[in-house]
Amino acid sequence: MERYRDELWGRIEPSYQAILEHPFVGGLVDGSLPEAVFQHYVVQDAHYLRDYARALAVTGARAAEDEQIVQFCQDAAGAIIVERSLHDGFLVGFGLTSVQARGIPVMPTTLAYTSYLLRVVHQGSYAEAVAAVLPCYWIYARVGETLLDRGSPNPLYRRWIDTYGGEAFQATVAAVLDVVDQLGSALSGAERDRFAAHVVQTTRYEWMFFDAAWRLENWPAEVSS
Repeated sequence: MERYRDELWGRIEPSYQAILEHPFVGGLVDGSLPEAVFQHYVVQDAHYLRDYARALAVTGARAAEDEQIVQFCQDAAGAIIVERSLHDGFLVGFGLTSVQARGIPVMPTTLAYTSYLLRVVHQGSYAEAVAAVLPCYWIYARVGETLLDRGSPNPLYRRWIDTYGGEAFQATVAAVLDVVDQLGSALSGAERDRFAAHVVQTTRYEWMFFDAAWRLENWPAEVSS
């Protein structure tokens, strides 16, 4: 019997393949990614993870089962811990403090992605909340797993790959996918469609996030009032 996760993966695998083929990811592996691009990514990811942690906390608060409350709330805390450890370590290499990084504006793609997440977790069902937060888990786990054996000659990029390809993160994502399968078995046809639509949308945002860093995305020039 097909698991719900398998049906969902069929919907987003083309986007996942596009992420693997993106020059940002290729540059991580061969070490050619410009450090200015990676710095842009790290700063925006720190902004993103603070709101992603909020989205996970709301998801946990809406869960009916104790285990899932604990699971998503622990993952919310984990997102902040990643920001403080992994990202702060990267920032030191760039000569930036966490305070300086916080002062860099949130860019358009980051704001669009986090705004979508927070709207869904607050206004949708619990299942929809899980769907919205799922790709950030799943895409990073798949990318990390794929890149783990390839590594990188750049120690900063290697650390990124090791984090998301490592056993601890893979176990976290496996637990979330178990929740997805459990939810999928109880959803109506219309609910499954909404669930899948959110997964597809936030997977698109995952590609857009890497692409925004690659382009060194910035806000258009301010218009004077």
